[in-house]
Amino acid sequence: MARPTLTDRRDRIIALLSQNDALSPAQLSQHLDVSVQTIRADLRDLDDAALVQRRKGKVQLRQQSENIGYLPRETIARQEKQRIALAVKNLIPDGARVALGTGTTVEHCARFLSSHKDLFVATNSIHAVCALQNAAGVMVELAGGNVRMRDLDLIGAAALAFFAGYRMDYAVFSCGGLSGSGAVMDYNSDEVLARKAIAGCAKTTILVADQGKAELDLACQHGEIWAYDYLVTGAALSPDLLSRAAAHGCTVIKV
Repeated sequence: MARPTLTDRRDRIIALLSQNDALSPAQLSQHLDVSVQTIRADLRDLDDAALVQRRKGKVQLRQQSENIGYLPRETIARQEKQRIALAVKNLIPDGARVALGTGTTVEHCARFLSSHKDLFVATNSIHAVCALQNAAGVMVELAGGNVRMRDLDLIGAAALAFFAGYRMDYAVFSCGGLSGSGAVMDYNSDEVLARKAIAGCAKTTILVADQGKAELDLACQHGEIWAYDYLVTGAALSPDLLSRAAAHGCTVIKV
């Protein structure tokens, strides 16, 4: 079996830690078939990026009251996010009206959608606007209000009113986490309200979530995965959740 590249390996470290309370460097070394010294170097960099914390010979994901910074998030599960973006691209035709939310996974979706023609896009993410810069015939409307400089997005009252003024074909948006019972969670109430506003303006709703979002214990939650038409994810959902999603008309696309 080929050994993972640096980026792949660090994505897999994050994924392994999201599935376990804590692991030692030796355990990670066994999982990834690389030396303990290599793992320790990875963990130092991930600790510097505020993604993990090392304590008493083991390492775990940092528990946050808010999401980590945008640039560190871009390094997590990049290939998985690209697979999610490809699946989303295949759901949306040329000429569609699309609402795009915030976050790194949605930015990947915007980048893949840039190969489409004649899209009309409404978004509260400056990153999504930049990703669509070279799309043929694209028209983009950007929400107003205060910019959240850390993430280059807008999630306040003005952004909520912005989405209420549109009727879109598709809405693509992320969340902070997915609970084991199917609840959709976010870090704060502003993000919950933004997700509701984006989902509420579209005929077809597409929730995107990488596997690192699974089983996170976050402060705010609203709704369940089956409230949306599609869930595109790399997370392994339980048979019960898949059954409940199907019963409510939610299609789960596992990438």
